[in-house]
Order: sequence, then C-alpha cells, then structure tokens
Amino acid sequence: MKSTINIMLILSAIIISISSCNNASNEERMFAEARDSVNYDGELPVAKEVVSDMIQNVTSPIEMASLIKALNMPFSKNYLAPTDNLEKYVTNFEQALALGIYGADLGYINMYEKTSSVLAYISAMKDLANELKIGQFFDFNTLKDLATNSENIDSLVYISQRSFTKMDNYLRESQRSKLSSLMVTGVWIEGVCIASNVALKSNNEEVAEKIGDQKVILKTLLIILENYKKDTKVIDLVNKLKELEVFFDQVKISTIPGEPEMKEVNGSLCVIQNDITTVEISPETLSSIINKSIAIRNSIINQ
Repeated sequence: MKSTINIMLILSAIIISISSCNNASNEERMFAEARDSVNYDGELPVAKEVVSDMIQNVTSPIEMASLIKALNMPFSKNYLAPTDNLEKYVTNFEQALALGIYGADLGYINMYEKTSSVLAYISAMKDLANELKIGQFFDFNTLKDLATNSENIDSLVYISQRSFTKMDNYLRESQRSKLSSLMVTGVWIEGVCIASNVALKSNNEEVAEKIGDQKVILKTLLIILENYKKDTKVIDLVNKLKELEVFFDQVKISTIPGEPEMKEVNGSLCVIQNDITTVEISPETLSSIINKSIAIRNSIINQ
C-alpha cells in the first residue's frame, strides 16, 4: 500500500500539525540508537527541553480527528471512551492517561461540531484535571458556554486546544513530566484507536497509511516512558506498547525530500515542504496494529 503525501507547515490557531523533512528510515535508526545507547537505571533526570521537544512530535488532540473528518468519514459516538465511570480512575497514573484519552475524544467531537456531546467530555476533563491539581488551566466555564452554540465551534476548538496545552506545559515546567508524558500517551492511544475503528468500518487507504505513519511517534513515546522505570505501572504500559511496536516494525516508511516553496496561508508567508512520503503496510499488519491498539486502550478504560 503506497501513498504520496504533501507535508505542509500551516500556521493555524486551531490545528497544530507537525511535519519533518528527515528520511523516515534515518529517524527510526536515531530512535533505536537513542534507546540502545542509554543504560536506564531507574528514573533518570531527562532535561525538560528534551522531553518537550519529543512531546511536540506527538499528534495533537485534534490532528487525527481533522484527517478523519477531511476524508468525509461519518461521526460515531461508539468510538469514544465512556464518561460515566470516572470513579475508576483512582491514581494519578490512571487519571493522566484518561485525561489524554478524553482530550483526544473532545478533539474528535469538536471537529465534527457535535456540541450536544461536548459537555460530558469537558466535565470529565475538568474533574480529572482537578484531581491532578491542574484544573486552573482548564477553561471549563468558557468551554461550557461555547458548547451551547454551534456557531462558536472555532472558538470551542481553539480554547479546548489551548487548555490542554497549558495543562501539559505546566506539568512539565513543575517537574511532573511523568504525568505530562502519560497524558500525551493517552492522546496518542485514543487517536490511533479512533482511526483504527474508522479503518475497520471504511477500509480507507489514507486512514490505514496514517495509522502506519504512527510508527515513529510510538518510538518517541517509548523513549519518553522508559525514563520512568521505577514506576511499575509505567513499565507495564511500556511492555504493552512494545507488543504493539512489534507490529509497527513491519511497516515500511520512506521519504524523498521535495523542493520547498513559499506560499501565503491565512495572510502569512509559509514554507511548504513538498516531500513524498511512502507508507507500506500490509492488510495483515494493519489488522494486527488495529487489534492491539484497541486492546491496549480498552485495558486503560477497563472495558
């Protein structure tokens, strides 16, 4: 399965897209060398700038949802995590992962302008954020007001994203990077899970390729999470993700750098990097990734 993708840097207050001009195989070698060259012995003091840079390369809460909507895939509430069982998330570990999962779900709901479903998810995120002592960065009242009016969907998406980013930044700046890493991992897992459900329903090649493209991001997450080896719950999560990585290793990604061009986007001059990225993923590998991703996510939300 192959595709040609124009990777663009677009300045937008709503959707944060992250792109790279590096050859994918070189990126994979870099991550492998980084993991093999460091002899982790417990929890190492990783510089916050390093963690920040790596986290910035993980899909934002609405990036995957934006792709799915752009492909005219129908909305399904069945893809989302339930919000009526928050009491099961007792520890900070569970709460941070769940907060990330609900963040991805909220992004999915917002992109489809399903404002009738928003309130339950922003309420769940508020409760979890309060438990993690970061509720002051979650603009619940504004989001609640915007959720009642579909004409405010752009503002709803923007403030949802801004609140999530503020919480993530605060956790890292206050030496609680483990919770930040778990929250971002929850975002990623739920994004892949939503895409997996779409792939099961639609057989859409672009969705399948986007799932395969998560190979490099998973390697980033594993490097981040493996820094917290003293936490047995984190290592249990790492082991599950490594089982998923086995299937992602069967995905082949290659990039041919294209000629950059300047273009005006929303009144700003941007550099558009016209790279050609090829993702090769067999139906068998895709099926394995989908099944394992959904299983990991369901184990987190206890379904």
